[in-house]
Amino acid sequence: MTRMGFFTDTSVCIGCKACEVACKEWNQVPDDGFDLLGMSFDNTGALSANSWRHVAFIEQERAIVQDRPTGDFRWLMASDVCKHCTHAGCLDVCPTGALFRTEFGSVVVQQDICNGCGYCVSACPFGVIERRERDGGHGGGHGGGHGGEVYGGGRAQKCTLCYDRLRGGLEPACAKACPTDSIQFGQLDELRSRASARVEELHERGVPQARLYGASPEDGVGGAGAFFLLLDEPEVYGLPPDPVVPTRDLPAMWRYAGIAASALLAAAVSVFAGRAR
Repeated sequence: MTRMGFFTDTSVCIGCKACEVACKEWNQVPDDGFDLLGMSFDNTGALSANSWRHVAFIEQERAIVQDRPTGDFRWLMASDVCKHCTHAGCLDVCPTGALFRTEFGSVVVQQDICNGCGYCVSACPFGVIERRERDGGHGGGHGGGHGGEVYGGGRAQKCTLCYDRLRGGLEPACAKACPTDSIQFGQLDELRSRASARVEELHERGVPQARLYGASPEDGVGGAGAFFLLLDEPEVYGLPPDPVVPTRDLPAMWRYAGIAASALLAAAVSVFAGRAR
């Protein structure tokens, strides 16, 4: 089946957080506390086991757009989510098979198989996946969603690309709820073409900072299934500038380990053969 994904155009995000609410409501993700952070209007802070979508609010002083000052500051807003990487470190290291690649190309955690080991947490270069430390929250079967069984704390949690909705022919809840089409869902190849055209449009309109993040199949994760149009450097949005899946070099490492083991075995055999003489 054709790979599906997200294209998030941060240039039209208004920070309404409808995507966060829709994600929590559909997937029955528990709240992550209602305390204001005291840092900005962002009360979520980051992606977590209980926040599968996170809208960042970034205030920049003395911004210039289209070669004209816009005032003392501008807001950069962006809805972050699991990247559903082509080369997914979380998927590579899972010892129980709880993580699997769906027919839509997304990566999903099966809550009834996850043993809470946490290997996937350290294997994600984006810091997306996290274990839920407290009981509560629903995440039924393969894709979460309505009717899910309640699972206790300790299991890994992240966006499922609304796997249950996709199987029913529906788009993910966050994209459905986005009022500005900042979050666009569709076939990944088509989204990449649309995103490239949007970047060119913004450049022609005098926004040279516009760039794509996670769209290239040549990057350190083989391209993301959820990629972004940014208006500044990735670090400004809290994204790693050059993400690399930790397991990328595993084949070479095993190959070198095999060569070293073979050399050690050959040396041991020669030693014992010499003594036998």
